[in-house]
Amino acid sequence: MAFSSGNSSGGPMAEINVTPLVDVMLVLLIIFMITTPLMNHKVKVQLPEANVEKKEEKKQQATPITISITEDGQLFLNDEPSTKAAIESRLSVEAQKTPQPPVQIRADKTTAYRIVNDIVKVAQQQGIAKVGFITTPPKKGQP
Repeated sequence: MAFSSGNSSGGPMAEINVTPLVDVMLVLLIIFMITTPLMNHKVKVQLPEANVEKKEEKKQQATPITISITEDGQLFLNDEPSTKAAIESRLSVEAQKTPQPPVQIRADKTTAYRIVNDIVKVAQQQGIAKVGFITTPPKKGQP
């Protein structure tokens, strides 16, 4: 604590001594000036560029094939009645196309899993790369 020497009041000084603060700031400035050039990367590397799909490429995607399965096991290919053999032959033809169309399976929630599994296996055996399931979104307010 600093006391005034020439004041008539004789109380402590209310002024802040900024000299130590300036000293610390100058030291920090010198440290940053020395370390900043060292932070630059010394090894020059050409980084690869990412391939981003363009909107034009997305338009060229094939329309999906929809296979519907009812509760009692009836099969529908693109909303037309079909059989397992007909679906198998159609998927083998579609698997050869470029780009390959995705297969979407719509099954009733009470359909036996065995039937759905058989259709997925048929699609995989024919070489279909993308097989997906169509579901209804949950209602608002439900987790």
